[in-house]
Amino acid sequence: MHKLKNSNEIAIILLLLWLKTVMVMVVGFNIPLHSFLDALLIFINPIGSLMIAIGFSFYFAKSIKPLKLFLIFVFLTGILYADLLYYRFYSDYVTLPILFQFKNVGGIGPSTFELMSPWDILLFVDVIFAGWYLKNKRRMMSIPSDIKVKYITMSLLILTLPILIGLIKAPYLFQESYDREQMVTAIGPFNYHVYDSVYALAVHVDPIVASKVDTSTPLNYTTSKKEDHSDLFGIAEGKNVILVSMESTQNFVINSKIAGSEVTPFLNSLVKDSYYFNQIYDQTAQGKTSDSEFMIDNGLYPLSGGSVFVRYPDNEFLSMPRILQDKGGYYSAVFHGNDASFWNRDKMYDSLGYDRFYSKKDYEVTDHNSINYGIKDIPFFEQSISYLKNLPQPFYTRIITLTNHFPFLLEEEDQYIPPATTNVDVVNRYVTTVRYEDEAIKRFFERLKENGIYEDSIIILYGDHYGISKKYESGVFDLLDMEDSPKNELKLQKVPLIIHIPGMKGKTINTIGGEIDIRPTILHLLGIESNENLSFGHNLFARVENHPVIFRDGEFVTEKYFLKDNICYSRKNGKQTSAEKCEPYQKIARKELGMSDDIIFGDLLRLIE
Repeated sequence: MHKLKNSNEIAIILLLLWLKTVMVMVVGFNIPLHSFLDALLIFINPIGSLMIAIGFSFYFAKSIKPLKLFLIFVFLTGILYADLLYYRFYSDYVTLPILFQFKNVGGIGPSTFELMSPWDILLFVDVIFAGWYLKNKRRMMSIPSDIKVKYITMSLLILTLPILIGLIKAPYLFQESYDREQMVTAIGPFNYHVYDSVYALAVHVDPIVASKVDTSTPLNYTTSKKEDHSDLFGIAEGKNVILVSMESTQNFVINSKIAGSEVTPFLNSLVKDSYYFNQIYDQTAQGKTSDSEFMIDNGLYPLSGGSVFVRYPDNEFLSMPRILQDKGGYYSAVFHGNDASFWNRDKMYDSLGYDRFYSKKDYEVTDHNSINYGIKDIPFFEQSISYLKNLPQPFYTRIITLTNHFPFLLEEEDQYIPPATTNVDVVNRYVTTVRYEDEAIKRFFERLKENGIYEDSIIILYGDHYGISKKYESGVFDLLDMEDSPKNELKLQKVPLIIHIPGMKGKTINTIGGEIDIRPTILHLLGIESNENLSFGHNLFARVENHPVIFRDGEFVTEKYFLKDNICYSRKNGKQTSAEKCEPYQKIARKELGMSDDIIFGDLLRLIE
């Protein structure tokens, strides 16, 4: 009788899948190899999981089933390719929750095809060979039960080895599971998906076992923050609050020029008469725009996987609409030209306490006035004003723009500036859609003044998240004449934050911060103590010096240091420095992200009186 070890079918399929997995990790994910252990892990971590998956072609049969083996081969190839496409835009790895939010990450459309490459065919060439090879195997091997047991045992041993090595290299590997690059490097993409799925299902138990005792740690931590008032405390008390969410707008566009023309001429003029924070970082994760909304309204960090808007819309939240209603009788509304169900906003806004959501159904949307993801910004603002001017005052509103969205499509008639001439078409188009957004905001300000809303309002404009992903950053470096370095990559993570209070003198503020800091900053201006309202954010006018700005993957930036790819860098010169310099901030990041997750997973705010 033949033995499994002589099975060419298993060996060939395993070899092909292993080669393409390593190729995707090294070339597609561009995982940095900082040490011999990194290289060793990437080399061995796919083997165990691939062996286990391939074994399903004979676990429940007396011999290897060619069709099952081929389908497993195609399925695993499909997972790799889906991972690759997702990573190219989001510089992140797919999680189970995000799969249930497929329509919110774009589905199949222009964005997806933009991410494809002719080189992708290399991932599928072997599928044809595998199909031909297995079809022509006339005699498939019989597999005795004892050989199956030995095969499974060997697979599990090989599966365990990289996990042990990974724990030696990163002792907090599973505590920091939000650092998906570290996870994928240590245990491989397939093991990562299994772990992620189990974790995503396990957290559903948290609300069942949560008790009031669990609220004491985050409450004590957030209320003990000591921040001094600035002389701006209460300067905007009772005024309307208008937030403008600028889609995919990064800070590098402010004061930038293309062939002598300003990319954002209106915003450039506005920052001179506003509080302009030029050191604010994008802290969103897989929820993108919904994550930025969540942070600003709730002062909590977004989830590592998926969006709170989709996963936990039934939780109780201490949100901005509720705080402002309670403190100042504010009416609250959101304006967005997309479908109400996109990112589950219709349900989530109810949970957050918004009085009204103006969505696509409230706008006149035609083929002429829409592109890409929906109505263009100029007609969107024009139509929004008719609703805005009739709202009860004071009001708290968010207006979410849409045109400056990947892959940055815009008809020539709407282009106020020619495309850039970098080596990346996406970046060239990005310039035109940002310029269009700038023109739309200019017209919005004009309408606010014409309708008597401007003087009684504070207007906060912020970039919701990055627009140019890591895949296309070479074009930005070309545009700005910058070299590709960890320090410059960090710079591209900045988003603009402009707080405009009519009649107030403008000032550029260099304080570092993140989107989670916008909520306490607004409350400070309105004369409301932010420490009374559970939040991990800090008032940007009096932010604690050197407290880290924490990113969802556990990385961070402080006044002196930043952590990127688990390497500690000096912020001053961008050079690698001692890991010990970053360790205290890593502990803070681990603590705050953990407490924020506990609040969300356990729905702890329902237990606070």
